[in-house]
Amino acid sequence: MSTKTDTKKSARKSTATGKKYAGLSAEEIAAMKETIKERKAAANKEDAEKAVLEKIAEMKGLDHAMAKRIHEIIKASAPGLSPKTWYGMPAYANQDDKIVCFFQSAAKFNSKYATLGFNHDNANLDEGNMWPSAFSLKALTSAEEAKIIALVKKAVR
Repeated sequence: MSTKTDTKKSARKSTATGKKYAGLSAEEIAAMKETIKERKAAANKEDAEKAVLEKIAEMKGLDHAMAKRIHEIIKASAPGLSPKTWYGMPAYANQDDKIVCFFQSAAKFNSKYATLGFNHDNANLDEGNMWPSAFSLKALTSAEEAKIIALVKKAVR
């Protein structure tokens, strides 16, 4: 048996027995598992949207309410974007499967506020030499919803 095969078997055994990967925290291991799950779900658009809705359903309180409403807003104002999870967050990708925007709950990183972010490489929000690409969300009123609609439409133009 080769060393390569021995290493693979050893890795399988340590995973199967629940041993930690050397040098990785529990959060990093969870993130790796989430990424693998996301890649599998991304192959099917219905599965990808189901995964987004599951992530939103896991959220509590204001995070849940805002994520649910932002999902509705993005689906209505940018129907060309496809929902998918990205680092365990609801996100929305363009026709090239590149993330344009995402929602990060406050609870995800024990933050004060939730975040609506735009991927600077794929969102067309450029203005001069500097522009915002992430927005803290304290609450969603009709004023914030209008701003989000305008930003999402601009991001996909």
